[in-house]
Amino acid sequence: MKKTIITVVGKDSVGIIARVCSYLADNGLNILDISQTIVDGFFNMMMIVDFTSAEKGFSVVSEELEELGQGIGCVIRLQREEIFDKMHRL
Repeated sequence: MKKTIITVVGKDSVGIIARVCSYLADNGLNILDISQTIVDGFFNMMMIVDFTSAEKGFSVVSEELEELGQGIGCVIRLQREEIFDKMHRL
């Protein structure tokens, strides 16, 4: 299994989760875990997804999610699990 971490941060608005989840489903990415909070009007979501059956490459998905984020007023980042683990191991 190839796990990938997706983070979404921005001002809260209707449909953020729906838009991101729809994109993932449409591109063969399975959500393994999801956590989201809203603090003082700011939306924060972290997802762990299985990238094994992705229909597109990592860089394409990353670019498309960034574009989606711009369209909904959020910053969306995609990170490979091994990179995320090494960054946060300190």
